[in-house]
Amino acid sequence: MNHSVYVITSSAQSGKSIVSLGLMQMLKRTTPNVAFFKPLIENKNVVDNHIDTILSHFNVNMNYEDAYSYSRSEFTEHQNQGKINEVYDTIIEKYKNLENEFDFVLVEGSDFTEEGSVFEIDFNGSIAKNLGIPVLLVVKDSFETVPELVNNVIAEVNSFLEKDVNIIGVIVNRCEKEQSEVQKLINKEIKKGIFVAVIPNNPELGKPSIHEIINHIRGHVLFGKEKLDNIAKTTVIGAMQLANFLPRITPDSLCIMPGDRSDLIVGTSLANISPKYPNISGIVLTGGFTPERSIIKLMLDNQKPIPIITTSLGTFEAASVISRIKPKIYAENKSKIKLSIDLFESSVDVEELNTKINSVKTESLTPRMFQYNLLSNAKKIQKHIVLPEGNDDRILTAASQIAEDKVAKITILGDPEKVKSRVAQLGLNWDETRISIVDPHNSEFYEDYANTLYELRKSKGLELTSAQDLMLDASYFGTMMVHKGHADGMVSGAVNTTAHTIKPALQFVKTKPGFKTVSSVFFMLLDDRVLVYGDCAIVPNPNPEQLAEIAISSADSAKTFGIETPKVAMLSYSSGTSGSGEEVEKVRKATEIVKSLRPDILVEGPIQYDAAVDPIVGKSKLPNSPVAGQANVLIFPDLNTGNNTYKAVQRETGALAVGPMLQGLNKPINDLSRGATIEDIYNTVIITAIQSTNN
Repeated sequence: MNHSVYVITSSAQSGKSIVSLGLMQMLKRTTPNVAFFKPLIENKNVVDNHIDTILSHFNVNMNYEDAYSYSRSEFTEHQNQGKINEVYDTIIEKYKNLENEFDFVLVEGSDFTEEGSVFEIDFNGSIAKNLGIPVLLVVKDSFETVPELVNNVIAEVNSFLEKDVNIIGVIVNRCEKEQSEVQKLINKEIKKGIFVAVIPNNPELGKPSIHEIINHIRGHVLFGKEKLDNIAKTTVIGAMQLANFLPRITPDSLCIMPGDRSDLIVGTSLANISPKYPNISGIVLTGGFTPERSIIKLMLDNQKPIPIITTSLGTFEAASVISRIKPKIYAENKSKIKLSIDLFESSVDVEELNTKINSVKTESLTPRMFQYNLLSNAKKIQKHIVLPEGNDDRILTAASQIAEDKVAKITILGDPEKVKSRVAQLGLNWDETRISIVDPHNSEFYEDYANTLYELRKSKGLELTSAQDLMLDASYFGTMMVHKGHADGMVSGAVNTTAHTIKPALQFVKTKPGFKTVSSVFFMLLDDRVLVYGDCAIVPNPNPEQLAEIAISSADSAKTFGIETPKVAMLSYSSGTSGSGEEVEKVRKATEIVKSLRPDILVEGPIQYDAAVDPIVGKSKLPNSPVAGQANVLIFPDLNTGNNTYKAVQRETGALAVGPMLQGLNKPINDLSRGATIEDIYNTVIITAIQSTNN
């Protein structure tokens, strides 16, 4: 079941607040614990009107500060400083906190500062995509003809869909045209399965309240404070004789007149009492004049009080300011809130929309969400990882950052004096409560570790003295720490070769039950998705049985790290039955083994890379395949192909390659490339920590 929806608009003054109010009312009927979130607000120093309205009207039990991430100025500052990734990370973190605490999160996109801002549209679409949230698009009817409106709606929906934003519905708001005609034409043209609704324009929602008018004209209330939610449907300027002015009063009009025109003030007040004249919403007295005492006394005796406001502005200046007010729905104006919700529910099939929202299943995992989940999970489980290569600056720097971020506890292997000296030279923060330094030569566990290795390997001809020598090797010592449960995992290979890193693990950590092959995967963080590549680091030329094991291990690894439905592509130079040859047959046989051993795994092979990841090519080459065009786990036929492909994709697309992560071992031992960056080491420690929870 889906637990969120994102309301996005494509223009200013679209009335998305009406949609959010209606959605909140709909959601609260079946899901009482609903949160409200706006990633971006206008001004941090002023309470956001719509957040305040939603939280107070629906009694949402959350702090105001939790309902947004950044003000517009803060966002601009981060953007100018090249810290846009920090913005996304903070938004994801605040959203996930709400997702964990509440049953549902209603997310509302940012408000527009100008009509049709491209930035606004792209930013909100990107946030929705990175959060993996389905989108309701709100389109304002600002078009002269129905075809123009319909064409614009279709173009905007397609624009979002092309960017892989999950549009589940579109609501045309403030529509001045025939609702049924607009809805029928949109349904005819739009992608099947997208919900469509049309909300007519209600002029009253576009009119300001007396409360809003006071704020804009810097007014002072003389009378009628209890009626400030009155709506000024029209304005009438009093600059004529009373007899000519009174006929111009219409229902719920705002009467604007000079404060020294006692005749108009008294006449208008009497007209409001009289059943022969319509009610008025209020009176604005201009010029900074206050009525005479006798007039005020008459007002006090009025049995039908109305708001009377004074302002220092002139009559026509005040009228001009009032005409430019862009009304909002605010918490105190219960009548406008009710009107908005009623309008939403009378125009939208709420039962169908609710079903649509709840039935959405999002399988995509974006790179930002993947990284957030990794970091968040690692912080929760607080595992202990050993880094044997304490003589490498990258290792020390990564350890410092890991400790500072409270990601895991770290043991560095090396001479404590030399390590601390180098740490000081590098100027690193060094939290000794989270980082320990162990010298294998002087460790209290040295004898125990050497004896354990001897007992495990004596049948292979290993002598005790040789075991003692081996245990002075940091790779053996670190691996034994993991084997004995003194550490949860090990990360090495920044200095040592792959063979040197994994040899001890193969000797005494061994493979998992049912597995004979140790292989590896990279998590490829592309611009819009996460793919799993295997094997790109360990097995040079796997036979069919080994290739099947690699596929099964990779699918399980994908699921462990957040890819809910692994779709495995067994790659080759041909797709389906189109080709033949020894390598194709190896992949075909491996695919059959996977299907036989693990019928729960969606797998396709042999299949070419383009058919595996491109929906159009996949449908063309293998139209009935549940994997073609949708693969997220890609298994290469040999190490040469896999290693070159991952490096080519990494360099040409700018993708982040997280790994390699070894799989198939009883305990997590992971190998680094000798060209590993500090970020690579940091990420590998994180995945090792998470991997240890599943061993």
